[in-house]
This record gives sequence, structure tokens and C-alpha cells, in this order.
Amino acid sequence: MFHDLKPLVNSIIDSNDTTESKLQKICELLKSKIAYYDWVGFYFVNGDKKELKLGPYAGAPTDHTIIPFGKGICGQVAESNKNFVVPDVAAQDNYIACSITVKAEIVVPLFKNGKNIGQIDIDSNTPNPFSEEDERFLEYVNEKVAQIL
Repeated sequence: MFHDLKPLVNSIIDSNDTTESKLQKICELLKSKIAYYDWVGFYFVNGDKKELKLGPYAGAPTDHTIIPFGKGICGQVAESNKNFVVPDVAAQDNYIACSITVKAEIVVPLFKNGKNIGQIDIDSNTPNPFSEEDERFLEYVNEKVAQIL
């Protein structure tokens, strides 16, 4: 599945669309093609502030447009610079619930010139759906996205 998605991601990255449009299309592609990706979005470091700001996303609207560093899964990844896979969000103390239907989450940091500038965030309504393959694929997506930022 992921193998087949890489050329589609590459064609979006290589298109003549705006960066914003490319990010939106990547979110929509992943949400539509991977059954257990129920919400897909990018968060980016908000200037000099110690917070993340919501970028393009696909899925239900969220109130979490600004996330302070350290808060929730996304905020923890902003500080740790490491992937965070949460098989069961109910078991996490520092979790910001976006929807009562969300059961699992994966967040992978996005690096540009070695600096953590944001992340891709996936929510799933399926318990424990994420594997190491998801992590490697999302790292690939972020490497491609970094090239256009």
C-alpha cells in the first residue's frame, strides 16, 4: 500500500501548485487511500513562539489550531524531535482529545536543515492500527515536504 502511495506523493510535490495546495492534497490523499487514517494534518512551529500552528489538514474541523510545546502528543513531539505512536489515546495522560471517536494517534516530526519545523499528525478511529511501516512512510512524506518548504 505505502509503496504505491510514494509516486502519488512525489507527483503532488513535483506539481506546479502552491505549497499550501500541495500540503492539502497530501493530507487528502493519505486520508482517502489509507482506511485507518481518519484525520491527517500538518502542524508548524509558529514563528519564534513555543507553539505549533495548524496547517493544511483533511478530516473533521478541530479546535486545536494552536498547541503549546509540551502539551498533547503534538506538543511533546515538538520538544522530543522523535516519532510518537500512541496505540491507545485513553492510556495517555498528556493527550488532547480532538474527537471522542479517536482511538490512536501517530505524530512524526518534520525537519528542515536538521531543525524540527513541524509535524504530520494522524488520528485513527481504529485501536492500535499503526506499524513501523506507517512511521517509515510518514518519514518519507515529511522528507519530500521539507524539500518544498
